[in-house]
Amino acid sequence: MDATPKIERMRKRPEFLLAAQARFVSRGAVVIQRRDRADGDPVMRSGFTATKKVGGAVVRNRCKRRLREAARALLPTHGVAGSDYVFIARGGTATRPWDRLLDDVKSALIRLAADPDSAPAPTGAASDPSRSG
Repeated sequence: MDATPKIERMRKRPEFLLAAQARFVSRGAVVIQRRDRADGDPVMRSGFTATKKVGGAVVRNRCKRRLREAARALLPTHGVAGSDYVFIARGGTATRPWDRLLDDVKSALIRLAADPDSAPAPTGAASDPSRSG
């Protein structure tokens, strides 16, 4: 029997939008969002994104490749079954030394798995009275 959890890729925009409403942790060159699907399915799903602020297409693709490899190495041991993870590249993802990028991803995954209620929830302008105008 294989003890390695099954990991699938998220590819559709609505899946990413649901994860964007969940808890997140920012560490160094990466932001990771984690949504507990609560559907009883133990499969972990992961998605990867990089905005144009990160750089051109070549840089964004390199960032996503590096994040995919980091997730492949760390999600089986530090991920929570039944969760969706979105890895968001930041400005230094493409140039960050590999060991430091792995440390960023590992510490974010540990934080999300250990205490998901303490991670900040995204807030919108409607919930922030100082933004009303």
